[in-house]
Amino acid sequence: MVRSFTRGMACKGPQKMEDYFKDKKIIVTGSCAGMGEKITERLLDLGAFVYAVVEKEEGAAKALPNTKQIFCDVSKWDDTYKKMYDIGPVHGLVNNAGVAVIEPFFEVSENGWDKTLNVNARALVRISQAVAKNMINAGIKGSIVNISSTISTRAIPDHTTYCASKGAVNQITRTMAIELGKCGIRTNSVNPTVVLTSMGKIAWSDPEKSEPIMRRIPLGRFAETDDIANAVIFMLSDYSTMVNGTSLVVDGGFLAG
Repeated sequence: MVRSFTRGMACKGPQKMEDYFKDKKIIVTGSCAGMGEKITERLLDLGAFVYAVVEKEEGAAKALPNTKQIFCDVSKWDDTYKKMYDIGPVHGLVNNAGVAVIEPFFEVSENGWDKTLNVNARALVRISQAVAKNMINAGIKGSIVNISSTISTRAIPDHTTYCASKGAVNQITRTMAIELGKCGIRTNSVNPTVVLTSMGKIAWSDPEKSEPIMRRIPLGRFAETDDIANAVIFMLSDYSTMVNGTSLVVDGGFLAG
């Protein structure tokens, strides 16, 4: 005899993605290239309004319809908070801005260390403080997605500062989830393997460097920007309303072995 376990359970599923994101306001940092550009593109396709945070006006692409560009040097603590807070309440935040300084351990420099930690971890905290404060004041149960990395938990050579910064992102994400979850705000990270952005293709074009990593990926390929955008969209949406404080690993099985 087959018994049904659906009795008494809510059968109503989440909205269609297009319905959920229509007229939602989302902040995306590092939105002018690579993963940030693809995430912004997907959000716009789904009907969201995007605040596209870029570092400099000079050289920035022309703003797309349904976007507003916010120019912000995220290394400036107080200025960053003010610019993010002045945006007003939003429904979601994607902390995508990041840098990678590649240095062997014995060559780690003060400038490389400070730059990497400032952008990848320190600025993420300051931006999130401002955005979360606005969400709470407006009673918005929003979602914050932090872009981390698989090498936040499994190190590779020459990436001391980057590994440290992304390890920090993981722990910051968990702490935010505990504290902001009480206000209905979810915080999660998306942790990709190598992503074939234009810069990623250049950085990993040397087979001597890329093949040892590729061999550890059961699916046999690096990630595309679409792979990351899909994960971020899921974490922002109401398809993940009970997901808080976790890392969604997008690595083709890299960490499974």
